[in-house]
Amino acid sequence: MFGKLSRKILKKEEQAVVTLGPQVREGENVFGGAHIFPSFNDTFVHVTDLSGRETIVKITGGMRVKADRDEAMIAAQDVAERCKQVGITALHVKLRATGGTKIRALELRRRFVLFHLK
Repeated sequence: MFGKLSRKILKKEEQAVVTLGPQVREGENVFGGAHIFPSFNDTFVHVTDLSGRETIVKITGGMRVKADRDEAMIAAQDVAERCKQVGITALHVKLRATGGTKIRALELRRRFVLFHLK
């Protein structure tokens, strides 16, 4: 009876710990690129590695909430949480927006995203 129990315990201890992200030394910054697109109906945040080839996280505000006022904040919080899990400590932010005369509304969304990514 004790033999079967001890085998189960040994199998649980042998499972390897999986770490996400690159191998870095203590105190080094790991950079990622954050592409932010605030439109009139939604806010898109797409984080890649610096080359832009590998997507780390891609979230829109409409994926989480339907209230327009909370979209940018929730999207930025989700992105920041995922970046911490992967090990990204610094972001190079690239902003793209629609043109026209309604730029002030998009400016507020941009500020929300940048504030919550800190």
